[in-house]
Amino acid sequence: MENKMSLSVADAVDYKGFPADKSKTGGWVSAALILGIEICERLSTMGIAVNLVTYLGGTMHLPSATSANTVTDFMGTSFLLCLLGGFLADSFLGRYKTIAIFSVVQTLGTGLLAMSTRLPQLRPPPCNTTLSRKCEEANGFQMGILYLSLYLIALGTGGLKSSVSGFGSDQFDEKDKKEMTQMTYFFNRFFFFISIGTLTAVTVLVYIQDEVGRSWAYGICSVSMFVAILIFLSGTKRYRYKKRMGSPIVHILQVIVAATTKRKIELPKNVSLLYEDSPEATRIQHSDQFCCLDKAAIILEEDYQRNVSSTPNPWKLCSVTRVEEVKMMIRLLPVWATTIIFWTTYAQMITFSVEQASTMERSIGHFQIPAGSLTVFFVGAILITLAVYDCLIIRLWKKWKGKPGFTSLQRIAIGLVLSTVGMTAASLAEVKRLSVAKDVGGTTSTTLPLSVFLLVPQFFLVGSGEAFIYTGQLDFFITQSPKGMKTMSTGLFLSTLSLGFFVSSLLVSVVKKVTGSNDGQGWLADNINDGRLDCFYGLLAVSSFINFLLFLLCTVWYKKQKPQRSLQIEIAANGSSAEEIC
Repeated sequence: MENKMSLSVADAVDYKGFPADKSKTGGWVSAALILGIEICERLSTMGIAVNLVTYLGGTMHLPSATSANTVTDFMGTSFLLCLLGGFLADSFLGRYKTIAIFSVVQTLGTGLLAMSTRLPQLRPPPCNTTLSRKCEEANGFQMGILYLSLYLIALGTGGLKSSVSGFGSDQFDEKDKKEMTQMTYFFNRFFFFISIGTLTAVTVLVYIQDEVGRSWAYGICSVSMFVAILIFLSGTKRYRYKKRMGSPIVHILQVIVAATTKRKIELPKNVSLLYEDSPEATRIQHSDQFCCLDKAAIILEEDYQRNVSSTPNPWKLCSVTRVEEVKMMIRLLPVWATTIIFWTTYAQMITFSVEQASTMERSIGHFQIPAGSLTVFFVGAILITLAVYDCLIIRLWKKWKGKPGFTSLQRIAIGLVLSTVGMTAASLAEVKRLSVAKDVGGTTSTTLPLSVFLLVPQFFLVGSGEAFIYTGQLDFFITQSPKGMKTMSTGLFLSTLSLGFFVSSLLVSVVKKVTGSNDGQGWLADNINDGRLDCFYGLLAVSSFINFLLFLLCTVWYKKQKPQRSLQIEIAANGSSAEEIC
C-alpha cells in the first residue's frame, strides 16, 4: 500500500479523477506533447504581426498611422486576453480545457484570415499606377472580416498563453528531485521552441507571404495548429491535472470588499486580535503598510455564515495572510507601471520600423529580403544577449560580487536603458533615411538607394533590451508575489505588454492629431517619406528616459519581500542553462 502511495502525485489526478500514477502520467513526454501548441501559436501570432502593417498599407490601402495602430491593437488585445484566459482556467475550465478550446478558436481565426486574404471580394482593387494617390481604401465589410479573423486569433492567443506553460509544469512533481530536473529541462526547451517558432515566423513565413501568397502562409498556420491540437489531445490519458484553487482576482476583491465594508471600524491595537486561519508554515507576517486593508481581518459576529458558525463569509472576513497577499500585489504596481513604456517602444519594431524597411534597399545579390524579416535581427539580439549573459556575465558577476547575475530590478533597468538608446538610434537612422528620400523625391513605392542594414542598430538594441526586461519582469513578478497568486502575477506581467501596445496606439493617434493637417501631413504622414518619423522616435526616446528615472524612484520605494519559495526562474525565463548554451 505504501509503495502504491509513493507512485502517486499528492496534488494531481489523472483524466478519470483518480490520484495520478507517476509511472503512467506526467513527465517529459507529456510536457513535450504540449509544446507543439505553443510553437504554432507563436508561429501564427508573430508571423501575422511582423508583416501585417505592409498588408494593411499595400493591399487594404490604409494610412500609415492607421495600419500601425491596427497591428498594435491586435497585439495588445492578444496579451490583455491572457487575463481572461487565466481567470477561466483558474475558476471554471482548468488548464487542459482552456488550451483545447482556445487553440480551436485560433485555428478558426487563422483559417478565416487565410480566406480573407485569398478572396478578391474581401480586399479593395489594386491602385491605379497613374493615380497612385487615389487608392481605394477597404470598405467596412472587408475590414470587418479582417478584424473578425484577427481578434479570433487574439482570443485564441490569450487563452493559450495563460495556460500552456502552467499546464506543462503541472506534469512534474515539485517534491520529486528527478522530476524537478525534468521540469528545468522542459522550461529550457520551452523557451528554445518559442524562439524557433518566432524565427520561423519572421523568416520562412514572411517570405511565403511576400513571394508565394499570404493565404498560403496563413493556411499553413491554420493547418499546423490543427495538427498540434490532435497531438495535444492524444496525450489526454497521460496528462496530470491539478485541482483548481479559485481565482486570485476573486480573492483580491474579497479583501477590498471586506475592508471597504468595515472602513469605519477602528483597528485593534494588538495585531494578534485580527483573524487568521492559515497554517503556521504558510502564514505571511503582518506589515504596517496599507493598513486600511487590515480592516478586512477585524472579527465581527455577523461575519460568520448562518448555521455554519466555524466558517466565516469570505466577503466579510479575510485572514491576515490573505490581506498581506493583496498588499504584496499592490507593492508590485509601481514597478509594473514603469515597465509599460518599454513595450510601447517594442511596438515600433513591428510597425513603423517595418514600414521604414519596405522603402529601403533590401537586396543581397539576387535575393530580396522581405521587410518583415528584418525582425530576425531583433530575435537574434535576444538569443545572443541571453547567451552572453549566461556564458559571461553570470560567471564574472559571481566571481566579482558573489551573486549569480543581476537582480530582477537591475535587469529591468538595463532593458529600459537599452530601449532608450535604441529609440535614439532609430531617430538618427530616420534622419538619414528622410534626407535620402528628399534628395531622390521618393514615394512609398520607390526603393531608396539606402541599405536596410541602417536599421539593424535599433532592432538590436531594443531586442537586447527585451532579453533583459522580459526575464527581469518574469523573475520579479513571480518571486515577489504570494504563492497563491503566481498565475495572477504572470497575468500582471503580460498585461504590461498589452498596455504597451495600447499606449503606442494612443500615442500615434495623439501625435497624428496634434502634428497633422488636412492634407495628411505631419510627423506621421500617410506617406512615410513626407512625415517626420524621426521626431516621433525622438519623443519616444525622451519619454523612455523620463520613465527610467521614475523607475529608479520606484525601486527605492519598493520594499523587497522575501520570495515564498525557491524558484529556478533564471533558467525558466532565459530558456537554457549557461552550460547548455556554451
